[in-house]
Parts: sequence; structure tokens; C-alpha cells
Amino acid sequence: MVDTVLYTIISLSTIGVVAAVILYIVARRFRVFEDPRIDQVEEILPAANCGGCGFPGCRNFAEALVSAESFEGLHCPVGGNEVMVKVASFLGKDAVMGDPLVAVVRCAGSFDQRPRTNRYDGAPTCSISSALYTGETGCPYGCLGLGDCVWACDYEAMYMDEQTGLPVILDDRCVACGACVNACPRNIIELRKKAKKDRKIFVACINEEKGGIARKYCNVACIGCSRCFKVCPFDAITMDNNLAFIDSEKCKLCRKCAPECPTNAILEINFPQAKPKEAAREVKQDDEEVHNGKSVPKEGNGNN
Repeated sequence: MVDTVLYTIISLSTIGVVAAVILYIVARRFRVFEDPRIDQVEEILPAANCGGCGFPGCRNFAEALVSAESFEGLHCPVGGNEVMVKVASFLGKDAVMGDPLVAVVRCAGSFDQRPRTNRYDGAPTCSISSALYTGETGCPYGCLGLGDCVWACDYEAMYMDEQTGLPVILDDRCVACGACVNACPRNIIELRKKAKKDRKIFVACINEEKGGIARKYCNVACIGCSRCFKVCPFDAITMDNNLAFIDSEKCKLCRKCAPECPTNAILEINFPQAKPKEAAREVKQDDEEVHNGKSVPKEGNGNN
């Protein structure tokens, strides 16, 4: 009995030693060398692990930065140009500056603009609701209003407006990580170039139905009339599938398109209030008359 136990111990010990040697040899033979700079680059990155860079986490992005010959096409939206300059300086490469981006909601179909045709009584998520039916308003393109995008945002840069039923994006907190873009099953959230003073002009509609049908779904739907397309002097507007789209890279914020839209589907955000054309023309005419030495009669002076 003692011999049996002793032989068992010796056999298991021998097998363990042999297995350990084999594993050691295999590990040495097939080991993968990892550049120590990856850890240092990862420390420079903001550790958001948001995926906005196109990689599944900051670690993978750090590996891509270390192995890349050029930073072209590589950008951290959370850290921005400041972080990319630090990484480039550490790796001895040239930094590529990227334009800051901000998320926008391309739907203006609030409660007062889209008639409700039914009431949803299911799981309170946009992803499930979108898979089941077209939504409470009948519009198969508009916002479902259940807030998947808000839940996906790690920076508290969004909230649901109870008055409109639409998500609101806080520009000063948005880091353009793209989490809300990926969370929206209707694809109504888009990352656009961020202009000075957070000004932006975009078509707040993605409805590709013909004008009459689109307008039936929503009062502020794009009807594909092309009037904005015709007045744009910078070729920033394209028409595709009965829908206008404004390219934020080409748009110069001249604001000529928005007044032409008959349904007010083009939103102008953070601009000063524009003067009515007629009022502006009258002011210009009065200024010219004063400049030419002519007196301008004031209202109520009795001279009719």
C-alpha cells in the first residue's frame, strides 16, 4: 500500500516536471514580443475605451499608433489634437491634426410636429422598439424617443427633452466618441465638423419618402424640393433619395439654404437672429439716403 502511494507521487511529480519543461520550451519558442512603448502610449491616452477611434479600446489604439508609419486616419476623439501631439512627440512621428467633431440629432420631429398614431407598450429601448414596428408616430425614420443614445453616453452629454421627446446634445460636453451614433437603431445621430461658437447648419431629417408621404408623417420633414440645393454657392448640399444633405466639410455657414426650406427642416444652431430681408433692405435704403444728404422722414411727424 505504501509502495503504491509512493509510486503515484513519483509518477505525478515526474509528469508535472516534464509538462513544465515542455510548456517552458513552447512559451520561449512561440513567445510574442510586445513593444514596451505600447504601455507608455496607453498611459498618454485618456483611457475612455469608447471606441471612437475605430479600435476596441485604448490598448488596441495604442498598438496601432506604435506600429503605424503615419498617423493619417488615426485620431483620438476624446483626447483630441492635444493628446495626439503628445503621442506623436513621444514616438517621434508627425502629428496629424483633426477637426473637432460634435454629435447632432438629425430629427426635428417633436411631439407637436409628428401626430401620434399608437402607443408603444413594450421594452423601453429603441433597439427593441425599432425591431418590432415603425414607432408611435408611424414615421419609419424618426427618433423613437426611448433614450438608448442617452444611456450609451458616458460623458453626460445628452438628455431626453420631455417637452419634445427628442434627445438633446450638450456641445460643451460632447467628445465625439460615437457611442450615441452606434446606439441609435435609426441612424439619426451623426458626427459633424464642429465650427466656431458651436454654430451648425444641417438637415434635421432622414426621411427618404416622397414629399407628400414624408410631410404626412412629420410637419418638418424634408420633402426633397431641392430649393436649398439650388441656392448653395459652395456645392455643400447634395440630393439623394428625396433627401437633402449638407456636408459639414464644405458648408461655410452662409445661411442661404435655411430660409429656402418650405418645411423648416434645416436647422440653424447658435446663430444670432437674422434680420428679415425686407427690414434689412429698408435699413440699407435709409442709410444710403442719409449718406446722400437726403432727410428721412420719421413716422408720426405729421408729414403724409
